[in-house]
Amino acid sequence: MSSPADNFEASRAEKLHRIEQLGVDPWGGRFDGHTAIRDVLALPADKPDAERPKVRAAGRIVGKRGQGKLFFLDIRDWTTPIRTNEQGQERHALQVMIGQKQVNELSWKLVSNLDLGDLIGVDGSFGKTKMGEPTIFAESLTYLGKSLEPHPDKWAGMQEMEYRLRHRYLDLIYTPDTLDRTLKRIKIIKTIRNHLDGQGFVEVETPVLHAIAGGAAARPFTTHHNTLDIPLFQRIALELHLKRLLVGGIEKVYEIGRVFRNEGISQRHNPEFTMMELYQAYADYRSMMDLTEGLIVACVDALGGGRQLPYGEHTVNFEPPWQRACYVDLFREHVGVDMNDKDAVRAAAPKFKINPQIVVEGKVIGDKDHDVIVHELFEHAVEDKLIGPVFVHDYPAGLCPLTKRQRGNPNIAERFELYVRGMELANAYTELNDPITQEQTFRQQLAGLPEEDSMAKMDEDFIRALRHAMPPAGGLGVGIDRLVMLLTNTTTIRDVILFPLLRPEK
Repeated sequence: MSSPADNFEASRAEKLHRIEQLGVDPWGGRFDGHTAIRDVLALPADKPDAERPKVRAAGRIVGKRGQGKLFFLDIRDWTTPIRTNEQGQERHALQVMIGQKQVNELSWKLVSNLDLGDLIGVDGSFGKTKMGEPTIFAESLTYLGKSLEPHPDKWAGMQEMEYRLRHRYLDLIYTPDTLDRTLKRIKIIKTIRNHLDGQGFVEVETPVLHAIAGGAAARPFTTHHNTLDIPLFQRIALELHLKRLLVGGIEKVYEIGRVFRNEGISQRHNPEFTMMELYQAYADYRSMMDLTEGLIVACVDALGGGRQLPYGEHTVNFEPPWQRACYVDLFREHVGVDMNDKDAVRAAAPKFKINPQIVVEGKVIGDKDHDVIVHELFEHAVEDKLIGPVFVHDYPAGLCPLTKRQRGNPNIAERFELYVRGMELANAYTELNDPITQEQTFRQQLAGLPEEDSMAKMDEDFIRALRHAMPPAGGLGVGIDRLVMLLTNTTTIRDVILFPLLRPEK
């Protein structure tokens, strides 16, 4: 017995054949001079019939109704706004009215072969129906593309998240918010580029395949180059190559690119994500605070919704200046002890369900480093209290091997993280440019890791570059996906990445 899907496909295949028999190319072609649906809807719609403006539009059929000698289509393109009509209904498309007496004979024959998902061109006049609905009154139709697969027959057909992610092309068509987020993401990235270019930065591209997985404490994806017969790693950070460019004299440099970490998937994590990293010679982490604030405010302004934006049930006020708070003060406020008191920190850990010991396969093999316990407590007790935007600055030095220490206090690193509604958006440092200290911290970081571990390799060439003198500098990393989440009021990273990683279909 055939399935409904088989019947739908057979019906569409038959219509394809009939279109071809009419002498029409069902896959369309060049269609010059058409107007974006957004601009059609902006035309005056209340003129008398004889004075209606002539229009040419193209779009995908997302609704079809009617019978006999009169049919209505709903079409949309990527500019179609979400609007409310005179009856208070939310509309995501432009209506097309097709009357047998108003269109030519060929166009009328095409109407019976139209399906949801087909692409058409329409020539006609623009006005309103008696119900007040903005409408193109068709005079001729042009076939631009036949959909051989059935489309959802109504907006509610796209409510299943798994289905939407696996069929992102349909999600973009039938979930207007998805397309809106995508276009806002593009605008945000363009704004970042324009803002940084205006500040004198230059954009570069650095390698995605690395011989050494460096620049962050993260597990890489591995591959192999057959000709050279060497293992390679997809990059886990942009940092070390950009710093080489600082040594080479490019004093303001940035990159927006994909990085890859072979780690967990969650609402805020995807193994493949987009980072923006920049480095500025003769700056420090406080310079980066000012730059970060200006950069994100520029993105907020570019979206045109004001500087107070909704996020979930809350509102985030991006009006500068933003709060700046010291890590040690926040720790004392929310954990209740001084982070430098090792005994008090270790005693506080169990209260927040943190084990101060290292456990492997059920066996205790040692004690966690003090700074590690401190940061685990910070993550559990402090982060979700950070309403922000707030720059949390001056981190424990043990957490920051690539960061310059504070003058007079080697236990503190000149680093900040930007938090909004408990979510980390940016990370910045006064960069460590002392090659002797850098090599020492690298070796401390790698100590104890097995030699075959992909994270246990020293980047000797990077140390060599530093030994040729890297200027003092500030560095900044911004998670583009999280920034887009925040500015588009989206709670899961999968909704701002067009094609997030999914388990293969069975």
